[in-house]
Amino acid sequence: MKSKIFLVLAIVSIGAYSCVSPKKLQEAEAKYSQLNGAYADLQSKLRDAQDALAKNKSEAEKNSDKNKSLQSTIDDLNKQIDFLRTNNTTVLSQLKDLSVVTGAQAESIKKSLDNIGAKDLYIQDLQGSMARKDSINMALVMNLKGAIGDLNDEDINIKVEKGVVFVDISDKLLFKSGSFNITDKANVVLGKVAKVLAAQPNIEFMVEGHTDSKQLIGNDTVLEDNWDLSVKRATTIVRILQEKYGLDPKRMTAAGRGEYSPVADNNNATNRAKNRRTRIVILPQLDQFFKLLEKK
Repeated sequence: MKSKIFLVLAIVSIGAYSCVSPKKLQEAEAKYSQLNGAYADLQSKLRDAQDALAKNKSEAEKNSDKNKSLQSTIDDLNKQIDFLRTNNTTVLSQLKDLSVVTGAQAESIKKSLDNIGAKDLYIQDLQGSMARKDSINMALVMNLKGAIGDLNDEDINIKVEKGVVFVDISDKLLFKSGSFNITDKANVVLGKVAKVLAAQPNIEFMVEGHTDSKQLIGNDTVLEDNWDLSVKRATTIVRILQEKYGLDPKRMTAAGRGEYSPVADNNNATNRAKNRRTRIVILPQLDQFFKLLEKK
């Protein structure tokens, strides 16, 4: 429909040639050509932004940075759409002065402008989805902090980074040294976390095991290395959340990161203790967000 308006306006401009001065007609046609190019460029940029966002669907942790870039693009497109709408109205008025526009032509122009309004609503839907996701994350953080209560901040840390909620739990609260067997304290901590997660049945999350860089020594279990230890600790946690606290296993993913994603250098005992942790990553809810894109 957008392409029809430009064809109609072009025909109107040609028909008007006989009833207006060449100079005025040339000015209107130049204005129209400039506007037509700007509009086509705007459509191309909007499609590029939509394509870029769709490609990021599988990259959860990187999605927030790209969403920020997309938000900047959307803001810029909003400004350009406002500018384009204003100029469309101006050119339409000029063409009415130069020639007679039929009822059918006027209706076609109106539909084209309505399409621009639909794009405005679409952009507002995207912005609303992003705002809702941020609100859910902040509510989740507050609920987790409220449930955990008086636990030492050094042993458990809840934060939001790049639009993703992370819950880091020190291994001394969960596991015996060099083992994937849980401690008595683990049930207290996991029970509080499970209560909050159970109240949000649509949220999916990943449990990550992390170790320091020290290799296992004198280990009489089936553990081969830190990779093995981190994976078994993660699977131990998801089994407890499933079997003891009734969380749906379809919502959970277990992963081992070994020693390769530290939060501090492994050059002293304090830093190594920080790196020995279990991380619960609340995965972003992107399904509804990308459904909006698919509709377009």
